Formats: sequence, C-alpha cells, structure tokens
Amino acid sequence: MSLQTRHAGSAPRQLFFQTAEQRTALARQMFFEEGARPTGLVGEAVIQSWMRCASARSRTAQRLAFEPVSASRLHSTLNRNRELLEAARRDLSGLEASLAGTDCRVLLTDPRGVIVHATHHPLASQQPLLKAASRIGVNIAESIVGTTAPGIVSKTGQACTVTGAEHFFDCLRSFQCAAAPIRDVQGRLAAVLDLSVESRAFGFDAASMVGLYAVAIENRLLQAQSREHLVLRFQSSPAMLGTPLEALAGITEDGRLAWLNGVGARLMDLREDAVPRDVEAVFGLGLAELLQLTRCSAPRPVRLRSGLGVWLQARLQSGDGADFNHAVGLAGLQPQAPPAQEVPPPAGLAQTQAATLGDHSRKLIESTLAACGGNLARAARTLGVSRGTLYRRLRAPGAVSG
Repeated sequence: MSLQTRHAGSAPRQLFFQTAEQRTALARQMFFEEGARPTGLVGEAVIQSWMRCASARSRTAQRLAFEPVSASRLHSTLNRNRELLEAARRDLSGLEASLAGTDCRVLLTDPRGVIVHATHHPLASQQPLLKAASRIGVNIAESIVGTTAPGIVSKTGQACTVTGAEHFFDCLRSFQCAAAPIRDVQGRLAAVLDLSVESRAFGFDAASMVGLYAVAIENRLLQAQSREHLVLRFQSSPAMLGTPLEALAGITEDGRLAWLNGVGARLMDLREDAVPRDVEAVFGLGLAELLQLTRCSAPRPVRLRSGLGVWLQARLQSGDGADFNHAVGLAGLQPQAPPAQEVPPPAGLAQTQAATLGDHSRKLIESTLAACGGNLARAARTLGVSRGTLYRRLRAPGAVSG
C-alpha cells in the first residue's frame, strides 16, 4: 500500500515527520493495522523481526513474565559459557564502570538468548520491567520477548538498535536497547552483548559503545580459544595494538590461517568466505619467519603481501594456555645477548619452513632448562608456568628428557 493512499473521508496521509517516534507510529499502523510493509520508516531488521513474531501468532498486547529457564538448564548454560565469561570479565567490569552514572544495564546472553551476566542496578525500583528482565537465567530470545536488539542479533548475527515502539510487544515500548554480536574461532555466534534502559533515552551513542566492547570481548575470546596457535596482532599503527582496533589472526602449527578477526579481514580487504588459508599467501611471510617474531617483545614493521605496511607482534601459546613467548630471552638467561628485537632465532629454527609450533615451544623449553642448569622449578618460574605444565610438556612425544 502506498504511503499516499487516502482513507475515505480523511485527510491525506502525512509524508514527512519531525521525530522518529512519529515515523515508528506510522510504521506500526501500516504493519499491524493495514498489513502493509513500512519500508523506510523503521529498519529492515525490525520489519523482519515483526514478521517473524507475527508469523508465530504473537499478540502485541501480550504481557511478558520474564521467567528464567530451569535450574538444570541454567547450570549447563553457565558451565558451557565459562570460557566466554572469563574472557569477558575485565571488559564487562570496565563497561559497567563507565555506565555507573547512567541508568543503563549491561546484559550478556548466550547464542540462544539466555542471560549469563547482568548488571545489578541501584535504581531497579524505577525500572520494574528491566529489573524483571535483567536476571541471570532469563531467556530474552526473540521467540520469548519479541522484537528487541539482543533478540535480533541472536537471529541475524548483526548489530542492531531497537528503540521505543519498535519493540513488538506494547509493554516494552518504554525500552531502548542496543546489541552487538561476539563470535568464536569457528566464526559462530558465541554471545550477544546488550545495553538496555527503561523509561528514558540513552543520552550517549549506545550502538558505538556496545560495539566497541563486543569487539574487545571477542578479541579476548579468540585468543583464549587459540590453543597451540601462533597468535598475530597487527595494525598500521603500533598505538592501536592491544585495543579493540587491533587486527588478530590465529595460525596453526602447519602454517594455515585458522581464524582472522573482523578488523583483520577489513584491513586486508578479505571476505570471510574468501580468506586464503596459507599463511604466506596472506602475510607474505612463512611460518618460520613468523615464529622468529615471537622472540621480539616490541612490534616489528612488516610488509604484507598486498604491499601494506603494518606493525606486527607474534605470541605462541601451549595447549594449556601457557605463554611461552620470548622465554629464552628473559632477563638473566642470556646477559650477553643483543636487544630483544635483534636476538637470533634458536639454532636450526630458520633452517626449515616445516618447523611447527610444538617444535618451537620445545626449543624454548630446552634453551631455558639449559640456562637454568636443568633445574625444573627455576625453569618453570622463568617461563611463567607451573611445574605441572612444564612436566606435561616434557612428557609430550618428542620432548626433551629431564
């Protein structure tokens, strides 16, 4: 139905509106009363969500109870998401500290929409619905609470903001929410980060804020899940390393690209479904050359295959998460060695392109043990790992004997 259609005995429909609320009101009238598609009045993601909710025969006047899932399901959900929650802990704390002077709540859900982290807010009595919804274990999936930002992100995997009457159910019209996805090393949706507020506007750019922290959490999760991977951090400026603006890549021990974060894909102009898997085809450097960079504490300038110059750091982790990065060059082990960025690679490392990450970590252990006179406890302290970790590495096939 055209926006210019007249109703019998009524004035022409107004075509232009001064406020988003007026546009949303017209969109709801067209969709829910007239069965017309309100293209251009609200976002396409909201329209698609309305369509899904309507197909499920939901009624906009329906009341919501915000019931938590069963205790057994909550237990399994929290257990399944322990790695995510640990990776997100620092950034969730930072985000909540930034928002402490606002009325916003921070919610983190699993891919199915079950809340696994929620902000405790001192003004909960002024936000009765948000108080009921913002509890660990409550399912806020689209199939349960209709059109919301976290519900849409769970369905589509794309960042979204839903305000006021864009929510499907009438009882949520006082809500504002902005959400962004968090993905794992397999590229699958791992979680949804959401900011929500009730009965007022955000007062800041919530979409940018939630997007920034979602990327930070995703980067930590990617690194936490990269067991036996060579993790590369790179950007055009070294000042961006260690921030949500850094590009990240995970390299397997046979020199294949296991994963690339969104910043990295955009920096290298690669589509997710067309990323070359050979590391040399992506970075212009072989595995042995990248392994040598793990001995440098400072980022090094590297020219990518595309010709773009970036600053790159490399870090090698063992299967249990222990960081063996530049262990050989630690203070006290080689006092006669030149600065870290000029330390030559371990003997034989550069002689073969077939060197693996396991070989590299074994060489680091061997060098550290030799420098510590074979003292396992001292070697473990030097490497920053437990003696149990060192014992496991020594017992691995092909490892140096005690």
